Amino acid sequence: MNTAAFFIPAWADILAIGIGSLQGALFAAQFRDRRLDLLGVAVIGIATGFGGGILRDVLLNQLPAAMQSNWYLPTAVIAALVGMFLERIFSRLSKVITVLDALTIGLFGAIGTTKALAVGVPPVPAVFLGAVSAVGGSILRDLLLNLPIAIMQVGSLYAIAALAGTSSIVVSIAFGVNVTIAAVVGVVVTFGVRILAVLFNWSLPEQRRLEKIPTLRRFRNFRNFRPGRR
Repeated sequence: MNTAAFFIPAWADILAIGIGSLQGALFAAQFRDRRLDLLGVAVIGIATGFGGGILRDVLLNQLPAAMQSNWYLPTAVIAALVGMFLERIFSRLSKVITVLDALTIGLFGAIGTTKALAVGVPPVPAVFLGAVSAVGGSILRDLLLNLPIAIMQVGSLYAIAALAGTSSIVVSIAFGVNVTIAAVVGVVVTFGVRILAVLFNWSLPEQRRLEKIPTLRRFRNFRNFRPGRR
């Protein structure tokens, strides 16, 4: 495999970090009841921007890209501050955060997948690593805010959107599509699945209690049955 073909330009990483930090700060600034100060909102924004990339590079046993340039941290800080100070404006456009969130997971998914392929990771693990990279920032954001992790909630389809996008990248490359075009396709697929899931309330089947599933309930009753008991 020609790893040079998978070269990721620095601007792509910086763009993903900037959008991720902006989205994270916008998201955090909504929670007035948490009494977050300016530093707290900024930290959550930065963590959202860096989370996916750092997790990606740790899994690839590499020095995180955010630590290899003077541009990454200032970009994250500025984007987080912009999101924090403009939250009142953006809050009137309730769909902005969802759109930025979908774009963030698409960008990090594409970068994570192509970077994994560049270092020789096989296609299937590359899909998984790209998806993990895509949702890493949102997981860290939710943990810092002490919220239920979004990807584990009914109706989010975060992970499904990320997997759809990263899979489309690997398939496209397998059919000889240029890496850059394949990455763009991946971002579009991820963005599309996530936005459509929000618009049409798509979700995976929800976990049901054992008592609500007749077959399992009968099995449990049979397991607890003792001869002579009525």
